[in-house]
Amino acid sequence: MSEDPFRQFGAWFEEAGRTEPNDPNAMTVATVSADGRPAARTLLLKGWDERGFVFYSNRGSRKAQEMAANPNVALLFHWKSLQRQIRIEGRVSPVEPALADAYFATRPRISQLGAWASEQSRPLASRSIFEDRLREVETRFAGQPVPRPEFWSGWRLKPDYFEFWQGVDYRLHDRLIYKINNENWETSRLYP
Repeated sequence: MSEDPFRQFGAWFEEAGRTEPNDPNAMTVATVSADGRPAARTLLLKGWDERGFVFYSNRGSRKAQEMAANPNVALLFHWKSLQRQIRIEGRVSPVEPALADAYFATRPRISQLGAWASEQSRPLASRSIFEDRLREVETRFAGQPVPRPEFWSGWRLKPDYFEFWQGVDYRLHDRLIYKINNENWETSRLYP
């Protein structure tokens, strides 16, 4: 194991990219509401480096509202076929608008249009209402690039904690943690 949690993440993430059959960048994102109620959902990691881990969504969504009230967030990557998981904890902050614009431009057009049509996490009386909204935005942006909506952006989680879990037969798992201490990462192990 590396002494640098980002290097260790990169090694495991690269291996998952080669071996996982679907979405090796899928991660559970856990937030907590202002009144302390936890919530978790699966999102896709869209970028990472030593500044943190980047993901995108509608800024009106439940997760966005919870992150605005409490920026402490946890990520969980689980690669069952490798018997590995990585827990990452830290604080989120919004990404720069230029980065959100650049990523949005890479999305499939239908996903761009869907971002405009969706009032994510809000009640929807019927699927046909959403489909009607999608047709409206298809007409609105016909023959032109779809710009990123102001209500859609990204967040970067700056980690202060990592836990690398490697499954071992008979539940004798290996758990290595990294905690930040004055700009330096300290490592230790946990019992399985």
